[in-house]
Amino acid sequence: MIRRFESRLLRRDQTPIWVRVSAKVVLQDDESRLLLVCDDITEAYNLSQQLTYQASHDPLTGLVNRREFENRLKRVLDTVHRSDDEHALCYLDLDQFKIVNDTCGHVAGDELLKQLGELLQHHVRKRDTLARLGGDEFAVLMEHCGLEQAQRVAQNLRATVAEFRYPWEDKSFTLGVSIGVVPITRHSGDVGEIMRAADTGCYVAKDSGRNRIHVFREDDEQLARRHGEMQWVVQIQRALDEDRFLLEYMPVAALSAPGVSAATHPEGPCYELLLRMQDDRGSVIPPGAFLPAAERYNLCYRIDRWVVANAFQWLAGHPAHLRELGLCSINLSARALADEQFLVFLDRQFRSARISPRKIGFELAEKAVMGNLAGATRFIKVLKEWGCRVALDDFGNGLASFAYLKSLPVDWLKIDGTFVKDIVGDPLDLAMVRSFYQIGNVTGKEMVAEFVESPEILEKVREIGLDYAQGYGIGRPRPLSELVSAS
Repeated sequence: MIRRFESRLLRRDQTPIWVRVSAKVVLQDDESRLLLVCDDITEAYNLSQQLTYQASHDPLTGLVNRREFENRLKRVLDTVHRSDDEHALCYLDLDQFKIVNDTCGHVAGDELLKQLGELLQHHVRKRDTLARLGGDEFAVLMEHCGLEQAQRVAQNLRATVAEFRYPWEDKSFTLGVSIGVVPITRHSGDVGEIMRAADTGCYVAKDSGRNRIHVFREDDEQLARRHGEMQWVVQIQRALDEDRFLLEYMPVAALSAPGVSAATHPEGPCYELLLRMQDDRGSVIPPGAFLPAAERYNLCYRIDRWVVANAFQWLAGHPAHLRELGLCSINLSARALADEQFLVFLDRQFRSARISPRKIGFELAEKAVMGNLAGATRFIKVLKEWGCRVALDDFGNGLASFAYLKSLPVDWLKIDGTFVKDIVGDPLDLAMVRSFYQIGNVTGKEMVAEFVESPEILEKVREIGLDYAQGYGIGRPRPLSELVSAS
């Protein structure tokens, strides 16, 4: 019988070689002799090892790659389900890495990742597995490590990255890292569940201000909210792809005598367009349910374009209504203020639909404007040059300094409805609305009261002197088809 195996041998000069050995016992002259035939397979063996290494390691940093990391995580899970051992996983996402790439190019970004990989390797335990999962994301699998110790390691990693300085040519960069920590016990799910939990924890850390650590817990409210938002993201993307959004209108009523000037009191119907989404069963979903997720996950740029394109298409398709129209007001997200291409898109829509900008108004939330005051001012000035009217929505919500109103060229201030809805019985809300009205007067802005839901509220805002009112007491949101039939 011939037996074959591979073995590592040393030459006389101590150079290692690998051989494939074929061994056979041979009977000769009543003696058993061992016959060995050795084939030098060093080159083939080294090539095999190199391919194995490349399949399991990141070519840039030399760290374990995602595939090998998940294989090791699976082996840990196979053992933990049969024991009471505790392990942990850290998911790391660099903060401000994109600045390096955008400023200095990908060569600088790659070198930064290599240096960080080496640095992080010196701050994990010898038995731990540090991996680069892709992009600027890393992970650490900590075996036989309780949650408390894992948090100490994670905190050490966070501090190490925060203290790191990366010089490149004449520049120097500092970074941060957001870390999600997940305990691994016999009650943990499979590889996919643990990786998703760690990723979610990491993004909660990032959403909470970056450069911090978030520990995953089953009853974590922040994680539950983010999971809910991610479900909305999927629905929003599908609704956009399948054109399952709707537009409704809500009337805005002039409270003072119309006709003072065409510029300030538009003749004809005045209304705000409101967005609705249909789910896959046809049920209508209000914007308050899905827009927060759209804003957080950068889907508003698609929604803004959908609203404008469909509103203009509808108006262009109803020329008789368009001729009578006083003002159609459209809400825009904060994303539009920072999107350099949005004004180009908007100009193209005006031209293709042949709609006068004087028929269109745009509403910008106060918080969005305050978050990008310089960009918002430039954005609004362009709209005003075209002839559009602009409203500052949810005015007073942030209770910020109102000095910015002196230079902000908006036409309307829409008082946040939380101050309006209780002005009949709440003296403080009444005083707030009166003060907002005075601010509007001083700065030359017209004032709109939202949430006017009863005759008593309507009479009170008229008594104060506000210019316009909007709410269920004026008219509820209705389909656009009813607007045409009403006119």
